[in-house]
Amino acid sequence: MKKLFVLTALLCFYISTAQEKNVFDIARSGTLTEIQNLNKSNPDLINSLNENKTSPLILACYRGNIEVAKFLIENVKNINYNSDMGTALMAATYKNQPQLVKLLLEKKANPNATDANGITALSLAVQFKNTELVKLLLEHKADKTIKDNQGKTAFEYAVFSQNEPIINLLK
Repeated sequence: MKKLFVLTALLCFYISTAQEKNVFDIARSGTLTEIQNLNKSNPDLINSLNENKTSPLILACYRGNIEVAKFLIENVKNINYNSDMGTALMAATYKNQPQLVKLLLEKKANPNATDANGITALSLAVQFKNTELVKLLLEHKADKTIKDNQGKTAFEYAVFSQNEPIINLLK
């Protein structure tokens, strides 16, 4: 009897905590079904900001939660929301998510937005020596002349890294 009570209590606890996932938890590690259900119950939640002024879309891109990020890309009001940490495009670039970068750019994400340090998605792709993302960003009109807060352009980061293929792309 005691075991049954403990088992029932644990099950109730698990069910109650599973139902308490907020939009930010779902963005980080939830499922497509969870974000869809949350959006049905309150469509404004996907456009909310957490205590760090970060959006669910930025978190999903940063965490590589691709299915949730795709849903958010299609449904948020502002795909270009810029937190102190940057935009969803910067998060997807930082985490090397070409699929998300491409989708964001196709949905008119701004490739020239900068974070609090003046860094662009292109500068991030260059710093991570990601030729595929550099090409993709350049195809979508990423401006290679934007200087960050240290006065450096994406080309200068490429020269510093001595990555010839990227240097040639940026010439």
